[in-house]
Order: sequence, then structure tokens, then C-alpha cells
Amino acid sequence: MEVIGSIKKKNSSVQEKEKGLFHVFHKVPSGDGPYVRAKHAQLVMKDPEGSIIWFWKSINGGDRVDSALKDMAVVMKQLDRSEEAIQAIKSFRWLCSKQAQESLDNLLLDLFKKCGKVDEQIVLLKQKLRQIYEGKLFNGRPIKIARSHGKKIQVTISQETARVLGNLGWAYMQKGKFMAAEVVLKKAQMIYADSNKACNLAHCLIKQARYDEARYILEDVWRGKYLGSDDTKTKNRVEELLLELVSKQPPPLQNIPGLDVDDGFVNGLEQLISEWARPKSRRLPIFEEISTFRDQLAC
Repeated sequence: MEVIGSIKKKNSSVQEKEKGLFHVFHKVPSGDGPYVRAKHAQLVMKDPEGSIIWFWKSINGGDRVDSALKDMAVVMKQLDRSEEAIQAIKSFRWLCSKQAQESLDNLLLDLFKKCGKVDEQIVLLKQKLRQIYEGKLFNGRPIKIARSHGKKIQVTISQETARVLGNLGWAYMQKGKFMAAEVVLKKAQMIYADSNKACNLAHCLIKQARYDEARYILEDVWRGKYLGSDDTKTKNRVEELLLELVSKQPPPLQNIPGLDVDDGFVNGLEQLISEWARPKSRRLPIFEEISTFRDQLAC
């Protein structure tokens, strides 16, 4: 009897170990709640539609709501149900913790891009700039840990500010507001320069028929002046933009599109750039967060 009991105990131990390895291998959390069932359907059964049903049950039942809402939105995006994902986040994010709000905003931005909702992107990006000024981003910390291509990286406030401004500049370009895009992209480069924003700025200048300025920027990227200049995709994009430069003839100034100014926002940023090198005694009308936070950023 002792031998039989020992064998059963050993088998039980082996089963527990195999169960643990199963969760590790499939990256599925342990337990038996609706969230665990949702992840099992998503990652093990490869049943995204079924996983959404369980994610809904998890949210309604209060089981790991932060993760359930984010994971469900990601699955919906993969199924081309991005509009539904946007509505789900807007409707249920109030159930999520304060720590989850930033990642939900980032997910919303991706969904807005997927759906071509440029105006919504601009509003949300401006909101993120406000959060930077108020110290609400990164939950009040100067650095956060993020993931990039499966690796953990540190992101500073200055890097995040430049990234948000860079995305805002690109959004303005999608609206044809090239003057607005130029000012925002230049500000982003002052804070944290990289080759992607440099190429976007060159593209913006080309759209305004300012070919010489665009060429200088592209040549700097080609020479490796900016972070990421050696990337193959960057090199290919520089070549494409240079070919576009060659193919274009300067149109009359009055025919240049996109010279409309966005509700005082651009005026303030232009003034900030022109006065960047000297101290100011008054606050700018645009985004007080940029002028107030300026001294804390490595510009």
C-alpha cells in the first residue's frame, strides 16, 4: 500500500509539473476563470472568435478586466473588427485601473490608424501631450519599461514626447496640413532626433515644394547623422524621396496645399522654435506643457 501511495504521489507530482510546463510553453495563465479560458481559446485552440466570447465574460465578471479588455481589442483588430474594438475600449475602460489607461490609449491610437480616423488620432495625441505636462504619463515616473520586438527597453519622458509629436506631425500630414506637420516634426527632432522623423519632415517639405531643404535633410540621413539611419527600410525610403524630388518641378507658391494653420496650435509651436535659443518671460499660448516642460527635456 505504501508503494502504491508513493506511485500515486509521484504521478500527481509529474502531472502538476507537466501542467505548469504547458502554461509556460503556451504562455497561458494558470487557473480556471473566464480570462484563462479566453487565453486558452486564443493561444492553444487558435479560436479567436471563441476567445472574444470568453473575454466578454471576463470583463462582465470582473476577472482581470485590464488584461481582458486589451487582449480582446487586439484579437478584434486581427479579425478586422477594429470599429468594434474602439467602442469596447471607450465603453469599458472606466472599469480598468489607472495603470492600464496609457496602454489603452496606445491601443486606441493603433485602432484609429487602422480605421483611418485621423481627427481622433490628433485629439488623442494632444491629450497625451497634456498628460506629459501634468506629469500623468508613466504614472508620474521619468522612465518606463516597454517592449520592442520582444525585448524590454527603457523609454524616457523626452523620448515619449518626441514620439507623440512625431505621430502628431504625421497625422497632420494625412490631413494635408503640411505647415502644421512641419512645425511639430521640427519640435520633435529638437527633443529626440531620429531618421524616421527626419524622413517625415523631408516628405513634408517636399509637399510644400521646398526641395532644397528636403534634400539637405535626406542627405544627412543618408550620411548616418540620425539614429536608425543605417536601417535598410530607412535607406529605401530616402531613395524613394530623392526620386520624388528629382521628378518634381516647383509649383507656384500660391498653389501649395496644406498651408492652413490649426487653431493657434501651430502658431504657438512656430513661436517656440523661433525663440528656442533665448529665455522667455511669458508662456506660449500653445500647450503650456511644452514650454513649461521644456527645461526638463534634453532638447
